[in-house]
Amino acid sequence: MSAMPQPQGVNAGTLSPSPGQVLALITGGVAETRADIARATGLSRSTVAHRVEALISHGYLDEHEDGRSTGGRPSRRLRLRTRDRVTVGVDLGTTHYRVSLMDLGGGELAAREHPMRIADGPDVVLEHVARSTHELLDEAGQPLTALRAIGVGVPGPVEFSTGTPVDPPIMPGWHRYPIPRFLGERFGVTTLVDNDVNAMALAERRRVLPHVGHLLFVKTGTGIGCGIIANGQLFRGAQGSAGDIGHTRVGTDDTPCRCGNTGCLEAIAGGAALARRLSSPDASITSAREVVELVRSGDREAVRLVRDAGRTVGEVLSALINFFNPDAIVLGGTLAAVHHPLLAGVREAVYRRSHPLATRHLLIRPSLLGENAAALGAAFLAISHVLSPEQVDLALAGADS
Repeated sequence: MSAMPQPQGVNAGTLSPSPGQVLALITGGVAETRADIARATGLSRSTVAHRVEALISHGYLDEHEDGRSTGGRPSRRLRLRTRDRVTVGVDLGTTHYRVSLMDLGGGELAAREHPMRIADGPDVVLEHVARSTHELLDEAGQPLTALRAIGVGVPGPVEFSTGTPVDPPIMPGWHRYPIPRFLGERFGVTTLVDNDVNAMALAERRRVLPHVGHLLFVKTGTGIGCGIIANGQLFRGAQGSAGDIGHTRVGTDDTPCRCGNTGCLEAIAGGAALARRLSSPDASITSAREVVELVRSGDREAVRLVRDAGRTVGEVLSALINFFNPDAIVLGGTLAAVHHPLLAGVREAVYRRSHPLATRHLLIRPSLLGENAAALGAAFLAISHVLSPEQVDLALAGADS
């Protein structure tokens, strides 16, 4: 039987794994008893006991007797303590925001979605988000002190190291806005900000495809973007802009794009582009949601345009498949709500243009998380921060993380 992989932050041969690294063994499924920890790390029983007791006393672990009888002394199982500590995930869309309250085990406790134009600016939008966060905590019966971190997904490029949007085309007034500082001052916790499609990719991997190591999550909405999971980890690139496929030039089309260039993928196949093509003097179509409604009503031109958009997206994805060789491609976003014509177009182009070896076992399907994906992923982003070995060790040392 092959060895179970070590979770991130725990390296084979570590001289003396810290409490945070011991917790990572448990949350990663490598260990569930003190004996498991000793075998995985080589630590003495007394050192294991010291690490475990510290994690229990600081509220990270619960230990309980295993109900299964083996005829000897009952073993005691360790598991992550999920009560009393929560995170918040925020999805900022172009015309709405969604807030999800999640316990540290990944269970969603409550969620709310409200209409809100991101063009209203960061102060207005984030004040509404802060108010909704307080309401969710009250609804779930959780005090403010239970909140450990906040994750935010935004529809634009983000410098992940600082948590600031950088020249986001559809977010006027948000360039270099300090989202982490705004929410940090109101809640006293760390706030992590990422591109919304990265959050979607993280949620899909954590909730739906936990055993998939290499994943491309493609958001097809007003614009188009791609979240990348490589070796089971979210890949952002050097500055956080990896996966910005919406501004890849396709063919010889010179359609202007909001980024200032011409012929970009989203200018041709994005939801806003399709809406413009479907508009007429008699019927103004202004959004990807309206395109979806037309497809659902059986409008032949809308169905044709969505399938053509799928082909165009598939042309770009075929190059990524040949380069990256993913296990799975998942389509999310507004247009994925009518995934039959969209996926038909994507598959047609992918199987025509990609190498047969790269597509032999390739899974291509719509997201199972729907419009919840970004908020859930943002909450998972916050959980990953809270449970990282470094943050756990800082908390146990009494440091202000």
